[in-house]
Amino acid sequence: MPRFIKRTSKKTGMPPGSLVHIGEKKQEHTRITVMDYEGDRFAEQTPEDVETVLPLRDEPTTTWINIDGVHDMGVIEKLGHHFLIHPLTLEDTVNTSQRPKIEEFDDYIYVVLKMLRYDEDTGQVHAEQVSLVLGHHFLISFQEAEGDVFDAVRERIRKGRGRIRRGGSDYLAYALMDCVVDHYFVVLEHLGERIEALESNLYDADGGSDLLHDTFNLKQEMIYLRKQIWPLRETLSRFHKTDHSLVQDNNRVFFADVYDHLVQGLEVIESLRDVLASLHDLSISISGQRMNEVMKVLTIIATIFIPITFVAGIYGMNFEVMPELKWRWGYLAVWGLFGVIAAGMLTYFRRRKWL
Repeated sequence: MPRFIKRTSKKTGMPPGSLVHIGEKKQEHTRITVMDYEGDRFAEQTPEDVETVLPLRDEPTTTWINIDGVHDMGVIEKLGHHFLIHPLTLEDTVNTSQRPKIEEFDDYIYVVLKMLRYDEDTGQVHAEQVSLVLGHHFLISFQEAEGDVFDAVRERIRKGRGRIRRGGSDYLAYALMDCVVDHYFVVLEHLGERIEALESNLYDADGGSDLLHDTFNLKQEMIYLRKQIWPLRETLSRFHKTDHSLVQDNNRVFFADVYDHLVQGLEVIESLRDVLASLHDLSISISGQRMNEVMKVLTIIATIFIPITFVAGIYGMNFEVMPELKWRWGYLAVWGLFGVIAAGMLTYFRRRKWL
């Protein structure tokens, strides 16, 4: 349940805009990285304090400020004050239970999305909130902890590949969102492989005992995955259609491309959910069929022993005057009768195709 619902009770009664970190503190110290570029010009630094990056707001170059760790309210407040970010936006930034969304202000656009990763050890999908503040000539990204899917974007900036150095801050926002959405397919591939493994074990009598449990766990992961991704569809759709001055007309087509990728990912999720539902129903049917086979064998055995028990019961009665009790070959004759009864009933069952 903590994966779906985060505790927000410590904000109860506080005024709007109060900065209170909601979520897990995933690292001890806040880390700041800065990339500043324009054309052939490029600079990268990891400042020790936030005051170092504040003058970059007024530079004509494109600046990407990345904050790893949103639990330090001092850093968040200083950035918000200097870059003129609304207190409600800062409040949403430090609350890691936000759903993906987009909010447009006069001087900036605020975007929340979920970055996903797959843990191969536990088989679980983990989500990290990423907040983007897109402004004139700058982009500030807030992450819960170090480690992300943006290394490819960083390399493109460092080496000047493609149009990223001349695309502006809105193109940088597109590149980051594109990386997040593309990584969804990596997570879906892992889940798809697990579902294929379940399908291969479906008819395995030895591996079928945990099939229902594994199917249930996968269904939970798919529900969690859909919960993190589905709201982003509306966000990207609004980003593509917005008439905000921060989004250049020649860059809108790229946001439409990210939206198409997201729709494809959602279709894959729905397909995998349908497959899991079919596997669940089929596994129950197979379990019932196996139980029927067991019950059929036990019923045949019990049916064979009914007449044998009847004969044994008759000759087990303690009467003094009773036919065949004094007969020398009576014992062997009864065993022979038992064999004839069993063989005759097995032959009858096979002819009726019950066995």
